[in-house]
Amino acid sequence: MRYKRFGKNGPKVSEIGMGTYYDPIWIATAYLGWRRKARQKIDAIRAGLSGGITLIDTAEVYGSEPLVAEAIKGFRREDLFIATKVWLNHLRREKVFKSLKNSLKRLQTGYVDLYQIHFPNSAVPIVETMGAMEELVDQGKIRYIGVSNFSLKQTVEANSALKKYELASVQLNYSLFDRSIEADILPYCEKQGIAVLAYFPLAHGKLAFERKELAELIHKYSKTAAQIALNWLCSKQNVFPIPRASNPLHVKENLGASGWEISEEDSAGLQRLFGQRPN
Repeated sequence: MRYKRFGKNGPKVSEIGMGTYYDPIWIATAYLGWRRKARQKIDAIRAGLSGGITLIDTAEVYGSEPLVAEAIKGFRREDLFIATKVWLNHLRREKVFKSLKNSLKRLQTGYVDLYQIHFPNSAVPIVETMGAMEELVDQGKIRYIGVSNFSLKQTVEANSALKKYELASVQLNYSLFDRSIEADILPYCEKQGIAVLAYFPLAHGKLAFERKELAELIHKYSKTAAQIALNWLCSKQNVFPIPRASNPLHVKENLGASGWEISEEDSAGLQRLFGQRPN
């Protein structure tokens, strides 16, 4: 597993992370106390950790924070980079504090490395939320501040609202199938040194395995389509794909996306093959 700097001033973390969003039904049943195939998901996260992945992404609404807590047992906390998110109706100062307290309890840890606003909420001034985030950094309860599902305008406003620290990351939908962030927000992040957490990096398995050019790359690199797609994202300096960790076999396959480099020529070929995809 290769490691690279997270954002401008962050630590080096694995270039591939693990996401723990599963599906809406899983979230609903988790809140009722039933976490479907929980053992398999814990084993999947542990498989990634054993393979050198250090970046884990979760959220208060996913219902998966307890699974992360169980999965990281036996691993050195200081070696991990755990990210979670606060929901959009918890962005007032006191609610941010309460949400983090609850997340820390579920994660069974004293701090999170990255705390992210899950979705923007125009009803709450971004200055208030970011002020609360900075207080949490000062208290040692979070290390870095991020946002998720923000537009370029909203990201710029969030970054400008910070008085003492800088925005460390944005989390967005990004894959060969959806490259819309390349039009504006990705260049901004590159210029500002902001990390991009790429969710749905495999586009829900929509890779066109039958396409001739992709088949040629599979043969050339002796890699699977998923490994090629993830490596393409990893080749971008500030991008960290976070494929879902739900099956140990899939996570082990994802590990094979790191430690090698796709050529610039083949990367360009992939971009031509899939084209510019809209939202």
